[in-house]
Amino acid sequence: MTIDTLQQSQAPAVLDIASLRIALVGYGEVGGIFGAALARTGLREVKAFDILASDSSWSANANARANRDGVILAKRIDDAVANADLVVSAVTAASTALAAEEIARACRRGAFVLDVNSASPRTKTACAQTVERAGARYVEAGVMTSVPPHGLRVPMLVGGPHAAALQPTLAKLGFAAKVGAQSYGVVSAIKLCRSIFIKGMEALAVEGLLAARRYGVEREVLASLDETFSGIDWDRQATWFWRRVVQHGRRRAEEMREAAVTVDDVGVAPRMATATADVQQWVATLRADGVFSDAQADATWRALADLIERE
Repeated sequence: MTIDTLQQSQAPAVLDIASLRIALVGYGEVGGIFGAALARTGLREVKAFDILASDSSWSANANARANRDGVILAKRIDDAVANADLVVSAVTAASTALAAEEIARACRRGAFVLDVNSASPRTKTACAQTVERAGARYVEAGVMTSVPPHGLRVPMLVGGPHAAALQPTLAKLGFAAKVGAQSYGVVSAIKLCRSIFIKGMEALAVEGLLAARRYGVEREVLASLDETFSGIDWDRQATWFWRRVVQHGRRRAEEMREAAVTVDDVGVAPRMATATADVQQWVATLRADGVFSDAQADATWRALADLIERE
């Protein structure tokens, strides 16, 4: 049973998942987590493609991961998506539009394209037009929190005119996806307006606590936060924030630039979104320069802060 048939089914319980072919475009953290989980559901085929496929060092690690997880890693995007019933786009925010163009060129007519990237409503609407001109069915998604540790069960809103048709299949596969809107742009607006808060708090934790530590007053600052926002262990939360920024600062900076577009498109000056993007990019640049290369996997925010030299 193909997804074309599934769209017409009134009884999701009879969906034949074993016949489905799924392709992942983007095989980084999110693509890797999704791919491993999907392969365990007994699908007919899970393929993946990443723009880094031509990088020999990346490919060696990715192939080992794919072989372990039961995912077929393709060297060309055409090989990954040409026969897929469902294509999941999981790339960086800055690559969202390009990925949609490449998917539209290679995918078959009638295929669903689930775009889980953190892009603005403007970008997602343009991607929908690109995919649907090729005869495929675009579904935008807003992933509402970090994929780890939730995996496929990460809370997700899906939107657009094809979202309701795809949602039963996503549920059967194990996704925690809810239909958020029948038009494009809505769930992306929800996602990115939320991101201004979440990524903004990360940026505040980096800048505020780095300064506090250099003044030697971080204990007092954290104690005040604990008192003002009871129920949150701010020392532990700060470490989580710092680790995520160090690990994913570049991706978060791209997302916040898309958030800035989202805000600006409704006539609001994106002051906080832009500042957050700057802080995230600053940390990403430090990581690229090797500042955090000696950091342990379980490093606290203090250990990470102490690796940053004075500017």
